[in-house]
Amino acid sequence: MAEPAAAGSPTPGPTSAQEPAQKLRLDRWLFFSRLVKSRSLAAKLIEAGHVRINGTKTHQAKAPVGPGDVLTIALPPGVKIIKLLACGTRRGPAPEARTLYEDLTPPPPPKDEQAVTPSRFAPSPGRRPTKHERDELQRLKRQL
Repeated sequence: MAEPAAAGSPTPGPTSAQEPAQKLRLDRWLFFSRLVKSRSLAAKLIEAGHVRINGTKTHQAKAPVGPGDVLTIALPPGVKIIKLLACGTRRGPAPEARTLYEDLTPPPPPKDEQAVTPSRFAPSPGRRPTKHERDELQRLKRQL
């Protein structure tokens, strides 16, 4: 029968070769998390100053990141706020990549339905009305 470990002794666990890295290069993490398509694109994004680590702008792709860090990334669709949950060891499938982070980005504000819906008879701005739209306008004018 095995004895319980003493209070101050280290608990047995995986060896250092089996443990996942606690810190990872920023460009590698962005690639593993599938937020960018390649490491070179990640490096360009970082060097252009579009990434912040815990609120501090960084220009180095080699900057270390680990669990608990918060990244603010300016991507083409908008700014994303990401909290790292794990470092990852490979660029896996999308469901696996989503387990590496938590998306803290606030949802976009709701759009006003009336502002989005154009009038049925008004031509779209920046173009001439179509023949059908012109006919509809003529019918409306005759009714008045």
